[in-house]
Amino acid sequence: MQSPIQPSQHSAAEGQTSSLKRAMTKRHLIMLSLGGAIGTGLFLGSGEVISQAGPLGAVIAYIIGGLIAYLVMLCLGELAVHLPVSGSFGAFASNYIGPGTGYMVSWMYWLGWSATLGTEFTAAALLMQEWFPSTSIWIWTLIFASGVLLSNLSSTRTFAESEFWLSMIKVATVLVFIVLGFGAIFGLIPFQGYESAPLFANLTEQGWLPNGIFPIFATMLIVNFAFNGTEMIGIAAGETQNPEKNVPKAIHAAVWRLIIFFVGTIIVISSLLPYQDAGLNAGHGLSSSPFVSVFNLMGIPYAVDIIRFVIITALLSTANSGLYAASRMMWALAAQNQLPRVFAKVSKSGIPVLAVLVTMIGGLPGLLSEQFGADVIFKNLLGVAAFTMVIVWMSICWSQFNFRRQWLKQGHNVAELKFRTPWFPLVPILGFVCCTATGLSMAADPEMISGFIGCLLFMAGCYASYYWLYHNRN
Repeated sequence: MQSPIQPSQHSAAEGQTSSLKRAMTKRHLIMLSLGGAIGTGLFLGSGEVISQAGPLGAVIAYIIGGLIAYLVMLCLGELAVHLPVSGSFGAFASNYIGPGTGYMVSWMYWLGWSATLGTEFTAAALLMQEWFPSTSIWIWTLIFASGVLLSNLSSTRTFAESEFWLSMIKVATVLVFIVLGFGAIFGLIPFQGYESAPLFANLTEQGWLPNGIFPIFATMLIVNFAFNGTEMIGIAAGETQNPEKNVPKAIHAAVWRLIIFFVGTIIVISSLLPYQDAGLNAGHGLSSSPFVSVFNLMGIPYAVDIIRFVIITALLSTANSGLYAASRMMWALAAQNQLPRVFAKVSKSGIPVLAVLVTMIGGLPGLLSEQFGADVIFKNLLGVAAFTMVIVWMSICWSQFNFRRQWLKQGHNVAELKFRTPWFPLVPILGFVCCTATGLSMAADPEMISGFIGCLLFMAGCYASYYWLYHNRN
């Protein structure tokens, strides 16, 4: 089954190759996925979920969120191995749903990351100001933006290495937090307020579900936002060495590690802190997270500084991988002749330079503001990233469902596929239904209803612009 994107990828544009280079390895893929997911959703959002859903409710919510992510990634694995191209979601949706939907999905994903770039830089700069109050926020903003831009412009290999080490800082912090946390739970490490091992009594002290079962579902948007970024494996498949082998391994490794990290973190926080105190205290800025509270009560010196540094690396890592993902989506649109061909040109090192630069410009509105507070930054990230993620994940499930049916109708058999989504058609149907329910939960939140309507209007605008362009061409 040939994709319409494939011929475009290999056609030269004025003597300049328009194909991307396969420079990523399995470890790069895994860390890219972990780096996209481990960020504000875990360091800040985990406390909010615990305070709303209760300790056990939060554990259940993150397990459900992880399983939804796994369902979607199983669908993505079959598609990405069969058609390992950059900008994968748009290509899959174009081939197996419809070209208008592929166009819409590509722009939704591009918008989600491009619009949040400036917010990431501004948030990191505000955190630096807590250390250096006399410096201007613009200095740090420009330093961070320049660093991320250089990382993306140098080469795919350099980008992958920088993202690998930025992600390693976050992963190491989470692992240390879980290990020390369980040490405190079992009384091996002294913890303020407990003379003996607290064990897991806090998990059920206020009842199994103190706020009822509804908050588990009400917090699913925050939980799914925490897993946002795992789908970058699909984006990077077109620049990965031996994608048939590395993409499936990266999907399994990344998703299960995330579930262990997230659930382990929730168990530690819920066992050591009263659940009502786990949420953010907005008066103390971005550094006020349950991670800080736990480290402080363990007596670890400089806990606030440690977490501030980790959150800064989390924000920069997200911006780094976000600029990569959004620029590749723009490149894919140009490769499909849905943007001027100049955006499909790449440098000698295989970088779509113009797409990277234009995507960075999309982050400028966020750079113009110095007035973001921690809660506003978080809600902006949550609203934009969560909705675009839901749309992309729904399209992945739908595309895989249609692809498998077309594959079988053409006389192929399942054994010919190098990676097979198991339990078809249950996995894509269940993944699609769960993602749809998560997206609709935005409409039930009064603080997000305006963003929900705005995103729907943007989707309608994408369809309208696509069909206007299509009919004008023909």
